[in-house]
Amino acid sequence: MDNSVYQNPLITRYASKAMAQNFSDDKRFKLWRKLWIALAESEMELGLNITREQVDEMKKYAVDINFELAEEYERQVRHDVMAHVKAFGAQAASAMPIIHLGATSCFVDCNSELIIMWDAIQIIKAKLVNVIDKLSAFALKYKDMPTLGFTHLQPAQLTTVGKRATLWLQDLTMDYNNLVNLQNAFKLRGVKGTTGTQASFMELFSGDENKVKELEKKVIDKLGFDKAYGVTGQTYPRKFDYNVLCVLSQIAQSAYKFSNDIRILQNMKEIEEPFEKSQIGSSAMAYKRNPMRSERMGSLARYVISLPMNCAITAGTQWFERTLDDSANRRIVIAQAFLALDGILNIYMNVAENLVVYDKVIKKHIAAELPFMATENIMMECVKAGGNRQELHERIRVLSMEAGKNVKQEGKENNLIELIKNDGMFAAVHGKLDDILDAKKFIGRAPSQVVEFIQNEVAPILAENKSVLGQKGEVNV
Repeated sequence: MDNSVYQNPLITRYASKAMAQNFSDDKRFKLWRKLWIALAESEMELGLNITREQVDEMKKYAVDINFELAEEYERQVRHDVMAHVKAFGAQAASAMPIIHLGATSCFVDCNSELIIMWDAIQIIKAKLVNVIDKLSAFALKYKDMPTLGFTHLQPAQLTTVGKRATLWLQDLTMDYNNLVNLQNAFKLRGVKGTTGTQASFMELFSGDENKVKELEKKVIDKLGFDKAYGVTGQTYPRKFDYNVLCVLSQIAQSAYKFSNDIRILQNMKEIEEPFEKSQIGSSAMAYKRNPMRSERMGSLARYVISLPMNCAITAGTQWFERTLDDSANRRIVIAQAFLALDGILNIYMNVAENLVVYDKVIKKHIAAELPFMATENIMMECVKAGGNRQELHERIRVLSMEAGKNVKQEGKENNLIELIKNDGMFAAVHGKLDDILDAKKFIGRAPSQVVEFIQNEVAPILAENKSVLGQKGEVNV
């Protein structure tokens, strides 16, 4: 690494090698050559004056890219596509006259960018499914463990640790479905010519529209796809970039929510993200166990969430058939959105499969709040035994205020149950309090909801993607 110049931390610290390679120049320019070969071979098959020898020579150099010569040409002509046409032609000399025949730069630019995005979506999808798998196992393991539920970050009715995990899971299943919808709508730009009219190809095929249409079909088929946009300007619709980044943003939102919940739970000492034996939490405070993984997830997520607006502006400023002020911007925003989300999901996988649950702390927190929640049950039992509901309500109110003062002003434990045990008005329940205060009686259908949700909504996703399960989340630094 050259430490004298800026290095992109998405590459050096966060994203996986697979995602970094997906957006590499090596992949991009190999795709350009694949596109040129598909175009030339399809034109040959439809009767243009292109020989098998020319196509075979192009194929010979399909992945042997002479980068230095291409860079030299680009310095001369200030045009990256033409520089690579010339560099390719310098190797496949017999094919030089027919490389890029009838095409515009966006034939290779747009189609290759779409293919790169398609492959990036596959990487993201696989990692998303693995996060879902790991959280599913966690949810099932802890489906019965009561814990305090919170609204407004204030203690509310009980839920379970596993049920809370299904809220994280549900966000991710929604993201998965959005990702699948994006895949189903995916199209290549196709073979459209300079302003999208296919005029150059109509000229090549002497006005034969059927051959022009067949040319596009052949090319996208050779690239492994089955759909192209019906109409384009010079580029594919830039609104598609916005659609892609909106889906990436939604995955980032889900990860952000999870990371914030884990940070709060770690503050409460109920659940922690993994903390390695030699890991240092603070340079000053040696005892600290900072939730650096969750913090990093949130930090990267904020960046991804901010990016769709950039693409929205680009889509809205495409003058007529196209303008080039999208090019430099898109080189940055699309790759970095995927690289950042890849880093987020790497961490998410790591945290989700290594969460540490402290059940005794959870029980302690429940014990501090459950007496207040149980007052209705206590009162009803006393009414069944002949007590006056209004008098009981007033007495519980007074005792609750006393217990609340004991907790908030004196800093002591919640002694409401002790007060009730010492009050003759509640004699009917004195022998039943342990049973009434069983936390599992306050969690409703939470365990069943966990099982039903995973069976109905998560299991089909995992079954459909079983070939990619088993990935591990790597935290690079």
